[in-house]
Amino acid sequence: MKYAIIIPDGCADEPQESLGGRTPLQAAHTPAMDAVAGAGVVGRANHTPRVLPPGSDVANLSLLGYDPLKHYTGRAPLEAAAQGIELGPDDWAVRCNLVTVEDQGMKDFTADHISTAEAAELLASMQEHLGDDRLQLYPGVGYRNLLVYRPTADEMPFSPDTRTTPPHDLTDQSVLDDYPRGPGSDLLSRLMNNSAAVFAEHPVNLRRREAGKLPATNVWLWGLGRMPQLTPFADLHGKQGAMITAVDLLRGLAVLLGWRRIEVPGATGYTDTDYAAKGRHAVEALDDVDLICVHVEATDEASHEGDVEAKVAALEEIDRHVVAPLHDALRQKAEYRILVTPDHPTPLRTKTHSHGDVPFAMAGTGVEADEATTYDDPTAARSELAMDEGWRLMKYFLVGTRD
Repeated sequence: MKYAIIIPDGCADEPQESLGGRTPLQAAHTPAMDAVAGAGVVGRANHTPRVLPPGSDVANLSLLGYDPLKHYTGRAPLEAAAQGIELGPDDWAVRCNLVTVEDQGMKDFTADHISTAEAAELLASMQEHLGDDRLQLYPGVGYRNLLVYRPTADEMPFSPDTRTTPPHDLTDQSVLDDYPRGPGSDLLSRLMNNSAAVFAEHPVNLRRREAGKLPATNVWLWGLGRMPQLTPFADLHGKQGAMITAVDLLRGLAVLLGWRRIEVPGATGYTDTDYAAKGRHAVEALDDVDLICVHVEATDEASHEGDVEAKVAALEEIDRHVVAPLHDALRQKAEYRILVTPDHPTPLRTKTHSHGDVPFAMAGTGVEADEATTYDDPTAARSELAMDEGWRLMKYFLVGTRD
């Protein structure tokens, strides 16, 4: 049996007035996704328990079959795993965004999509002026970077009660009430504020202003945690998997699950990603692994920008270049299953992640078709196939049972 999972990140949404009262999934021309729905079942799953933040970390942990109420420790340690950063049992990883704050408001949580090279320069200066043996900065991809805090003996700087706010939750809003709170918050807030002085006249920002781009005014620290302990996917499900993604969060989950990571040239983690290259590499991987997972960030990024046209266009690209070729390749196998599902909703109205159900479509060997003919939010909402504990969806996908 061969398995394929396609994750159009954050594609679940609300009806849009600009789309004639349809959701982006309804408005997009997605014949390949509809073909999966017509050949199989459409249902809904909740990957974001109310007591946890509705982020991609919690949601993808659940989507890949791990109960987040038992295993979630924070977003940053997953990204540390992606970079091969070893964390000791007392070390904390902290997500370190480069952002643009103007007049105490979150102007841009990506610092105008700052490049990886520019980010590395800024973080090197911050390390020189503000870092030490305990505070180490690690460049990632673009605006997405990490801070690792390695405490001295008997030092407990943070705890599960430390509260932080993702910067993408603050787009076009004031940041004054959303600085870190709880144990260690003074340290995090001080670093955030002091980074502004380091960056203010930095050559990177001088060049960006001259080019008409927004500067990276400071770092925003959030998503902290210690490394989780996850049972390898092969031990849990008996399947060898591989991940295609441009996002360190999913790369890190792949590392912790024992999956192979497939790096695709042209995969950017944005709406300009090379969808076709992702599809080609996914099809090629079917010969080597039991399960291939393709994560596409573009739909989520479009929602964060409130760009309904970009979200619809990204869905159509995913359908044409990822779902269609994968489903075609799978149907040439003796036995297969395919699953299309986002991780969490990201409404265009709010420009941020939310709790709630997401629609999924599943087809293949042993999946008895229901009456659904389209893959979209309203169809899933009407379905009797609902999983309040979304982490159970993976077992249902692999073996056909929800127990």
